[in-house]
Amino acid sequence: MKTKLLEIAPVLSSQNIERDIAWYKKNVGSTTLYSDKMYALLQRDSINMHLQWHADTEDDLLLGGSVIRVMVDDIQPIYKEFIERKTIKPEKLMLKTA
Repeated sequence: MKTKLLEIAPVLSSQNIERDIAWYKKNVGSTTLYSDKMYALLQRDSINMHLQWHADTEDDLLLGGSVIRVMVDDIQPIYKEFIERKTIKPEKLMLKTA
């Protein structure tokens, strides 16, 4: 079976979740599905965007960078392909079950 890509959702860095929710609402037309002081989930049509608070300092693991969540159906074929290409290391696979 071939891996089926279902959704890609960016997890964007934010130093001020409340401010950035307002920006995405005004400039992108998104609605807020969830928010707290550290994380927010925004949506516009079928696109989800996540905001995650980061300090953008040396002790911040992402150093202000962003993450992309990729949801798939049957990860194993593409996982094996990426291992063979040395795109990722075997221990980096993180599975979330429904």
